[in-house]
Amino acid sequence: MKDENASWIDTLKWDAGGLIPAIAQDEASGRVLMLAWMNRDSLEESMKTGNAVYWSRSRRRLWRKGEESGHIQTLKSIRVDCDGDALLLTVVQAGGIACHTGRKSCFFREFREGRWISVDPVLKEPREIYSK
Repeated sequence: MKDENASWIDTLKWDAGGLIPAIAQDEASGRVLMLAWMNRDSLEESMKTGNAVYWSRSRRRLWRKGEESGHIQTLKSIRVDCDGDALLLTVVQAGGIACHTGRKSCFFREFREGRWISVDPVLKEPREIYSK
């Protein structure tokens, strides 16, 4: 039985580490840009600021998308799947680059003839993006 007084964030199914996968999708093209993870704090900050904030598992801290590159993601909508355990963020991607490799999407390799082939071009060299 559902608790009618539960907050919207409590209705989500968080994994054992307090995380939920979040897919970022380009609002204009519908293309999947990336998959990242969110915790409660990152989701709440995203909702408050209107920009995508994720949880960086490698850095073990909040990751405000674009904080170093300038390639912020402006939220247009957030959906949850039928099981309540995955999020879909519709975003406007600043600069047209979502991937740290300088590509439009993190999904730039395609399986062909028994191996992974890069099928999308680098739009901007990472050394030019992360010059700090």
